[in-house]
Amino acid sequence: MTTPRRQFVKAAAAVVATPRFPILGANDRVQVGIVGLGGRGNDHMSDYGTLDDCRIAAVCDVNQAARERAVATISKGKGYKPNEFDDMRKLFESKEIDAVSLPLPNHWHALATIWACQAGKDVYVEKPASHNMFESRKMVEAARKYKRMVQVGSQSRSITHKVKAIQLLREGAIGKVVGARALCFRRRFSIGRTPDQPVPPGVDWDRFLGPAPMRPFSLNRFDYNWHWFWDTGNGDIGNQGVHEMDIALWGLGRNDWPKSVFSSGGKFVWQDDQETPNTQQATFTWDNCQMTFDVRNLPTPPEGLVPMRGPNYVGDILFGDLGFMVIDQGGYKVYKSAAGNFVGARGAGAGGREKYELVSESAADKGDTAPHMRNFIDAVKSRDHTKLNAEIEIGARSAAFCHLANISYRAGRPLSLDASGRFIGDAEANAMQTRNYRAPYVVPDKV
Repeated sequence: MTTPRRQFVKAAAAVVATPRFPILGANDRVQVGIVGLGGRGNDHMSDYGTLDDCRIAAVCDVNQAARERAVATISKGKGYKPNEFDDMRKLFESKEIDAVSLPLPNHWHALATIWACQAGKDVYVEKPASHNMFESRKMVEAARKYKRMVQVGSQSRSITHKVKAIQLLREGAIGKVVGARALCFRRRFSIGRTPDQPVPPGVDWDRFLGPAPMRPFSLNRFDYNWHWFWDTGNGDIGNQGVHEMDIALWGLGRNDWPKSVFSSGGKFVWQDDQETPNTQQATFTWDNCQMTFDVRNLPTPPEGLVPMRGPNYVGDILFGDLGFMVIDQGGYKVYKSAAGNFVGARGAGAGGREKYELVSESAADKGDTAPHMRNFIDAVKSRDHTKLNAEIEIGARSAAFCHLANISYRAGRPLSLDASGRFIGDAEANAMQTRNYRAPYVVPDKV
């Protein structure tokens, strides 16, 4: 005989174990769908393929050729054929999918994440989390409302030597941290000009553009170069640079908005289709610290103790009252004043007389994206979003700082902010915190 209590327990279990709120045991395999099968999508297929407790169950792209390549790759490497979708909404509706991975163009990150959360899927979304500041807010709201695990692809948060470096800062390795400089010296070249042309067979151009305005198809607006158009990308500060922005904010320990932001620069030398700058500087100021950001896609020399690796350097310098730390893909180094805290000491103001000692260093640890995905899958199983290393609130804020810089750059003036991240007395700049969405691809105000 089934008692009323047993009936209640069975009914409760049935509700909790629905696709919207799946319960996964330690040995269950998380069924993952990958949406976006370009260059970064190939990385996702490879990295998830290294995790024994997840399975790439579905793939989706607006490009038929990309879907066919992905299916062939997974079939050859894993011995099974994933389900194939041309519309992400259909993949999100699938009851066979537990979580989705979104290596999409920037302009799709927010809406795809919100749709997935509404469909009861956990989400790994690539950086930058959002295309604009409004979207950052809505993504956090959606994750909280639908109780979803949402990890942003800021994989530095899962790289061992960078985690250790930040811990040293917290322990006072360079004293009180009062500043950060983020560097994105990424040598790039002109993209040239490509003419408008008919949409290639097998490409759904309407779905590719999604929330962005309808434009004629051209090769530069498709494939990788969408990064350099404001409709779909955020320039290099929001591409490579968002990683360094995230580390700078992490090192400073800031989770509040600056008092002001100013960004300047331009697109120098190149005469091509690119809209975003290839040289950009930004300054963020609080009452008690400052952060600067430097983007250069043109030839760049070494700067002080910062090394160069080929034509590129990306990394961060954190400044304290007792020394400084350099963090990059090669490891970290901590330099401290040989005199210690010598405030008031004789000669303290004499230029060039202070000496610094290398007091701690570490080489880079192996691993890039796969450990970050490992962390995501573990959180999907535990149902605890606080276990995520780059939870959406973290990733969305780092992206928002890139957006602050771009708004100041495009407005052509310094901007002051209030405690909520809104610009003070500047309606034009506040309007640039969102965009005019193209129906039906609209990021809703109520998620």
